[in-house]
Amino acid sequence: MSRTVRDSKLETRAARDRLPAQAKPFWRTLRPGDLHLGYRRRRKDAPGSWCVRIYLGVDAVATGKSPYRVEALGGYADDYEDANGDTILSYAQAQSAALALARGHAARGTRGPMTVGDAIADYIKYLRLEKRTGDDAERRARALISPELGAIKLDDLTTARLLQWRDVLAAKPARLRTMRGAPQNSREPTTDDAKRARRATVNRTASILKAALNRAFRHGLIDSDLAWRRLAPLKNTHAARPGHLSVAEAKRLINATDPDTGFRDLVRAALATGCRYGELCTLRVKDFHRGKIAIHHSKSGKPRDVVLNDEGVALFEQLTAGRAGDEIMLHRADGGAWQKSQQAPPMAAACRAAKITPPVGFHALRHTYASLCIRSGVPLLVVAHNLGHRDTSMIEKHYGHLTQTYIDKAIREGAPKFGFKPDRKVRQLGVPS
Repeated sequence: MSRTVRDSKLETRAARDRLPAQAKPFWRTLRPGDLHLGYRRRRKDAPGSWCVRIYLGVDAVATGKSPYRVEALGGYADDYEDANGDTILSYAQAQSAALALARGHAARGTRGPMTVGDAIADYIKYLRLEKRTGDDAERRARALISPELGAIKLDDLTTARLLQWRDVLAAKPARLRTMRGAPQNSREPTTDDAKRARRATVNRTASILKAALNRAFRHGLIDSDLAWRRLAPLKNTHAARPGHLSVAEAKRLINATDPDTGFRDLVRAALATGCRYGELCTLRVKDFHRGKIAIHHSKSGKPRDVVLNDEGVALFEQLTAGRAGDEIMLHRADGGAWQKSQQAPPMAAACRAAKITPPVGFHALRHTYASLCIRSGVPLLVVAHNLGHRDTSMIEKHYGHLTQTYIDKAIREGAPKFGFKPDRKVRQLGVPS
């Protein structure tokens, strides 16, 4: 007979009576990673009930659904009547029933405890369903996470193992783009900036791993998140965003684009909004309304409205005038939508024609928008809102150096003045009169 797992909040009537009434069960782990006993009490004047949560494995679950199954054990908890092992179950009897139900699932081929690889696969499915992204996370996981950590059970994951993985990854050469089927190209970082960039890459990869593990923790598939909470990011990885253009360079770039391909409109829209390429590609005519652009599908998964200035409003009025609301707003010459990576060749050609050295990618137009807004004194919170960031942390990290001139000016103009006058005519030596 299996031992009873103790729980001071659930094993006695008095302890359960102190719990608040709620629809969500209180969970207790019976077998780390794949089996949990739950107690649910919707009303304080009624007995609670027992349920069980069994991990099924991401391969056994339809896309977008949770990787576990919740079932009622039947009957009630012994909150008011003595347990009879059938319609009224004590805490110990509920555990026995949960284990028996889990054995039945196992006999039918249900998978065992969740691994790091399972957690990542579930997280990527979530990204694709809820946020319409996940390509970057999948590539990083396949190349940098799963080979070393994928087979480890969540319950066996330790901070020491994560630190070992992180530090080995940081010491490896940077991966370069490689033709499919060819040996992986790589390059050792030699400059300080290259080493910083390598460490930043490791931090971004670790953030994907942590996001996947946190999702598993929130779903009750592991009891503690302490192992990866202790995994601190590598330091000295922040750098100013490179590749933004001046106003003069942006004008040259616009003039260098071919207006007949539709690419000029795409560039102007990026500079006017700071939107990502993917966000611009999905815009419809109806998404321009009352001086704003509605972004329905963003990297974060949250919709937002991008506020336009007068020049931006005039641009989008021109782009949408007399067109049906469901039409693609920014299209190619053939009327089709811009697809993945189709912006790269015309962007490179425009940089050559405009003599932008070094050449920049399309994403630099987003950096240009942010940089020029900040240089003009637009508050960081406002810039963050238009770019779709949750708060100003990303803006401060990458563009904070640009705010110093604005800060200096604001302090000199706005700091309090008290009419101070020098008591004596004292002048610093060496300073001409």
